[in-house]
Parts: sequence; C-alpha cells; structure tokens
Amino acid sequence: MDRPYAAAIERLRAVELRPTRQRLALCRKLFEGGHRHVTAETLHGEVVAHGLKVSLATVYNTLHQFTKAGLLREVVVDGAKTYFDTNVSSHHHFYDVDGGSLTDIPGEGVAVKGLPGAPRGLEIDRVDVVIRLRRAPKV
Repeated sequence: MDRPYAAAIERLRAVELRPTRQRLALCRKLFEGGHRHVTAETLHGEVVAHGLKVSLATVYNTLHQFTKAGLLREVVVDGAKTYFDTNVSSHHHFYDVDGGSLTDIPGEGVAVKGLPGAPRGLEIDRVDVVIRLRRAPKV
C-alpha cells in the first residue's frame, strides 16, 4: 500500500518537527517535484486551492520553522520580498525584477573578492549573491 505522506513524515521527524496536518501538507507541496522558490503567499494559494484550510500566518510560521530546521533557505531579494528555497546547498540567484522569479546559480559559479573580516567573536556563515535582472530595452 502506498503511503503518500511517508516521505514528508520522515523529513519532518529527521529535523525533530512534529508532523502536524498543516506541516505535512506544506512539506509535500514544497518538496515533491524538485527544487523551487516560493513566497508564503504563493504557497498559501496553492494549498488553499487543493482544499487545505490554513491561514497565511500558519504558512509563514511553518516556513520559518522549516528554515530554522534547515529544510529551507530564506532568500530576501529586497526589503519587501522574501522567497523560501528548497535547495539548501551553497548557491546564488538571478532575480528577474520584471517577472518576480528566482533562478539558481551554482555556488562555484560566483566568486566574491575582498570580503572584510568578521567583527571580533563572529565568523562569516555564508555569502548570498542575488543578481537582479531586467528586460533589455529593444533596439
């Protein structure tokens, strides 16, 4: 017999998150089908369209719990737009300003030179590069 939530249950238990109904539904929506970038609003719309009654606040809270547990990576493209990335490996992003979409850039494809040293008692955790793109003017 096929257990549709087995992978989601395993993923949540591996990071010591209780597999609640909402977490399971959001986990399946996020991780089945390959890497993706979502906002809380788009994910909320997807799960509501599939019949799950969940508040936007619950979606936000769950995304932040998943991020803290290491299941997601938060990508802030400007002060008002935050994406959650299912690809937690070292990589960077192109951001299409006109279309509002992110595209992964392999981590080894970008070199950042001249980083300052971290303040005393701190260390650099990671460097996130977001390259903003716009449509080129027609010539």
